Amino acid sequence: MLDIKFIRDNKELVKIGAKKKHVDVDIDALLVLDDQRRAVQTSVEAKRAEQNAVSLKLPSADADLKSSLLESMKKLKVELQTEEENLKKIMKDWQTLMLRVPNIPDISVPEGENETDNKEVKIWGQKPTFSFPAGDHLELMTCLHMVDFERGAKVHGFRGYFLTGPGDKHYFAIWNYALDFFTKRGFSPIIPPVIVRKENLYGTAHLPGDVEDYYMTQDGDALAGTAEVPLMAYHSGEVLDLKNFPIKYIGFSPCFRREAGSHSKDVKGLIRVHEFYKMEQVVLCEASHETSVKFHEEINRNTEEFIESLGIPYQTVINCGADLGLGQVKKYDINLWVPKEGKYREISSASYFHDFQCRRFNIRYRDVLGKLKYAHSLNCTAIPTPRILVSMVENFQQADGSVLIPEVLKPYFGSDSIKK
Repeated sequence: MLDIKFIRDNKELVKIGAKKKHVDVDIDALLVLDDQRRAVQTSVEAKRAEQNAVSLKLPSADADLKSSLLESMKKLKVELQTEEENLKKIMKDWQTLMLRVPNIPDISVPEGENETDNKEVKIWGQKPTFSFPAGDHLELMTCLHMVDFERGAKVHGFRGYFLTGPGDKHYFAIWNYALDFFTKRGFSPIIPPVIVRKENLYGTAHLPGDVEDYYMTQDGDALAGTAEVPLMAYHSGEVLDLKNFPIKYIGFSPCFRREAGSHSKDVKGLIRVHEFYKMEQVVLCEASHETSVKFHEEINRNTEEFIESLGIPYQTVINCGADLGLGQVKKYDINLWVPKEGKYREISSASYFHDFQCRRFNIRYRDVLGKLKYAHSLNCTAIPTPRILVSMVENFQQADGSVLIPEVLKPYFGSDSIKK
């Protein structure tokens, strides 16, 4: 979240940022509430101090003074309880509003109403042309016994699937290659828990906005939709050592998303499923805008290079204001070419947050002068499965119905193609 002092000192800038993100939040109402919070908090602290002072006088007071002091203590206690209850209510309303205040987008973020206003910044690769009727990933993978949608629907229901035979083998080849690829770039592998306490979703700013997209347990916990959530919570409440920066994790986890509001979109195939696996880059670094920008470009480029090594054509876009999350300062999306649909499909997002998330998680470090500061955080999809299989099988399909395996995956897959 943003610091309340920053909001107060930069009220108009925060309003402009919220407008650019199309976030409806009343900053003026927040500041009025903050005035009330500070006034009541000051009064409560003064009454507690008075209560302590009276308590110190009691042991040495004579009978008459002790009686007077006890009477004043009784009255003070009632007043204090009333103000403390009032403060609890004000704090609850204050925190609710604070959690809705968005981070300020970078000046380079374009204006826009939705994802169609994202701006293309890069195209890579040669789109394939076919001398035969090209198939989509559903028919290709079904014919090659890579997936079983019918039994998936029987077991899971809507958007269910089984990966089978070479589909399963392809999965493991991608994961093992990705693990080697990203660890060589200085990322430490980590497998986090994906059942997380609900407050961690507020920490990453997935809540309160995305509440309908999460599976909740009977205990009020959530199934994480990305390893970003548990990896950010990993260092919550800690003071980190500056000499260990940057901290780079490559997290691997199952992910769960309800896809609420998407029932009419991508109802077939592997584009939009309820459960999948993903590798996620997460970085913690010093509180410097320039450093965050540097790592943002780096982690996005990591995924671009990974896609390039597979030989899949892609497009990189910078997301417009309305397509940014609450905490994101700037975001890139990488979209892979899907031949049968004749369009690019999102495969990765790279974002930086400044100290927005670390304030919520209370992740700090001491700078070279020994001053405590909140760290900066970044994250980027390394690779999600099974979605990447959509582009892989469609781009590398052959006239005989087989699918070629990218050169870099052959050592992990064990052969050069998937055949009928």
